[in-house]
Amino acid sequence: MIARFQMLRTDYRQYPTYPHGKIIHIALGFIAAGLGAVAVPALLNKEYTAVTFLTLAAQQFRDVRKMERETLMKIDETELVPRGSAYIEGIAMVFEGRNYLVILTALVTTLCTVLFAWYWGVTAGVLALLLNAMLKSGKNLKSIVDVQPAEIRIDGPGLYVDNIYIMNIGLEDTRDKMRKHGMGFILTPSNKDGRISIANLGQRQAILHNLSAILGIYRDSGEPSLLPMAKLDLEDGRLAVFFLAPQVHLEQALQILQHVPLLEYAVRLPRKAERKGRSG
Repeated sequence: MIARFQMLRTDYRQYPTYPHGKIIHIALGFIAAGLGAVAVPALLNKEYTAVTFLTLAAQQFRDVRKMERETLMKIDETELVPRGSAYIEGIAMVFEGRNYLVILTALVTTLCTVLFAWYWGVTAGVLALLLNAMLKSGKNLKSIVDVQPAEIRIDGPGLYVDNIYIMNIGLEDTRDKMRKHGMGFILTPSNKDGRISIANLGQRQAILHNLSAILGIYRDSGEPSLLPMAKLDLEDGRLAVFFLAPQVHLEQALQILQHVPLLEYAVRLPRKAERKGRSG
């Protein structure tokens, strides 16, 4: 249960909701902890039918993933800047995987307690908690790109971030809003893997959503001209991010961009494929 509490938090995404969303996941964590703890004495007593409960639990936790996906999809319909399907699938997968980490923690703790002594069980539990702390956070965007603020330039009807074209703006009033509330950033990939990852549309949508979730967004429904955008330079792989916030905070926006989670579904590793091809 300590492991599940350690991995459960409501952050800027406001998910899981507090307190009811947390109660659901704490209850599931209790079930997972009980399954992991009971499995060891059951197997030692040759009660092999008890293993079937683990397979049932796996099915239940897959259903948890489905439930989270459907819930987040519904919530996404009300967002001014949606998370996107790739971001949602990543969150749902995390909720499923953390229940398995709880089972593993209970399994290791109980095994060491039964086979050796209670203090070895405590030691194993503490080590499992440390492992959970390492696994609960993935990589951030700063591990694959260099993020720098960039000049927003309006040339006639064209909006540019640095030299990357973003969109066409027809109304002078919209241009004034963009000059006042707009922020521009250039994300330069550090290698070929990073270039392909930030080209992923799901990763770009996650960038825009995190900015809007923390800084707020200067737009309302029915205003497509104020939509934040992330456009790719096809020549060198740089990504230009244009965003409108109620108040311009460049330093805070830089921190947010650097800590956007790197989505598992957006990760590509062409360099590894090249190395394997050469060694073959």
